[in-house]
Amino acid sequence: MAKGIKIVTIGGGSSYTPELIEGYIKRKDQLPIEEIVLVDIEAGQEKLNIVGEMAKRMIKAAGLDWKVTLTLDRFNALKDADFVTTQFRVGLLDARVKDERIPLSHGILGQETNGAGGMLKAMRTIPVIGSIIEDMRQQCPNAWLINFTNPAGMVTEAAINEFGWERTIGLCNVPITHCMDVSEKLNVEQAELNFQFAGINHFHWHRVWDKAGNERTKEVIDLLYKEDEDAPDSALKNIHDAGYNVDQIQDLGLLPCGYHHYYYSEDIMLEHSIEEFKNGETRAQVVKETERSLFELYKNPELDYKPEELTQRGGTYYSDAACEVIASIYNDKRTQMVVSTQNKGAIADLPYNSIIEVSAEITSHGAMPYNWGSFMPAARGMLQLMKGMEETVIRAAVEGNYGAALHAFTINPLVPAGNTAKRVLDELLYAHKEHLPQFAEKIKEIETKQPEVVEYVDELMKSN
Repeated sequence: MAKGIKIVTIGGGSSYTPELIEGYIKRKDQLPIEEIVLVDIEAGQEKLNIVGEMAKRMIKAAGLDWKVTLTLDRFNALKDADFVTTQFRVGLLDARVKDERIPLSHGILGQETNGAGGMLKAMRTIPVIGSIIEDMRQQCPNAWLINFTNPAGMVTEAAINEFGWERTIGLCNVPITHCMDVSEKLNVEQAELNFQFAGINHFHWHRVWDKAGNERTKEVIDLLYKEDEDAPDSALKNIHDAGYNVDQIQDLGLLPCGYHHYYYSEDIMLEHSIEEFKNGETRAQVVKETERSLFELYKNPELDYKPEELTQRGGTYYSDAACEVIASIYNDKRTQMVVSTQNKGAIADLPYNSIIEVSAEITSHGAMPYNWGSFMPAARGMLQLMKGMEETVIRAAVEGNYGAALHAFTINPLVPAGNTAKRVLDELLYAHKEHLPQFAEKIKEIETKQPEVVEYVDELMKSN
């Protein structure tokens, strides 16, 4: 009898885990799962126990005999794993609060994956993905790493290009949401449409055709941005709809990612974010309450299915995408998906080994990206700037290089360069010192020589 599949999820106590379990159950005929191991850290043990028991109920209700193991022992959990999925948050949601509130207190965008906060999240997360890969080398050297820990593009790039784990695929729910949105606007079943995405995580564009070979991109642009200017132009629940200048969208002839609002409509997005900050309603604070409510639901011993309330979290569909990647690799299904993977020439404007977010065919030997070619100069320039910023963030994270970190802040278009960038960087480093050991020496210097930074951050976070 063939060996059953072992899947290990790091960050198993996440509120998204029920969606992951639901995805496996939906594919029970494609995946001969023997064991699912949910791994978390000590601070997440209570949530791990709650969601783990719910996972067991879901599997039992589906009439399956899969073993579900809950553990805090990551190293031993990884033994002989076939697939490892990562959905962890270093510092938990309290860290996200800092990522948002500290920049916003200076009138700078605070966001989980964009701007100053996104860069600090990467600096906390990249060393951890490196340590996970060290464990995998010893415990499961042939396993696939399926990453949907944010910022997914940078984490995936570090996994492949810095830590050498080529069996890595990164995922994001944003392209899934955009495909659903386009299908609804055109009133055409999604299966009857073909999409092509290209760019980097949270900074991509896409086109769409119907099965007759007719490109429908311009039609969708008109539907979303021209015919009804009061209609929302993005279905993303966690992104404020600031609108776009239709002339820019028409100039490129491409559909933008919802996160492009932060760049094309920076002033409106910033104003909205500052208003949320003043009202104590930053996204992190809202998500903390949403998550609290979800775990109250998960405690119900009668609940053995994914509740509808989970779709209100911004990352819904991540987990189902992870399940499909696993099923496509295991069965060589060659499913077309949008993933973060090595460029391999798909985008002519970026280096061959850069990690891009692109439409690809998922095979038993990984993602095979579809060729896109070159972007027009406007998009090309923005994309190359953002990729340079990502690569600099990764270098800072791996080396603990303060100069590189400051350079990344200077490159990022959502952070004003100069003294403001340095002050916000120093405050974020101090605020996250527990999770930034590679910057320990610099943080000690900040604490010693910049007492005003320490006082400011301590006072600001008291009001959290």
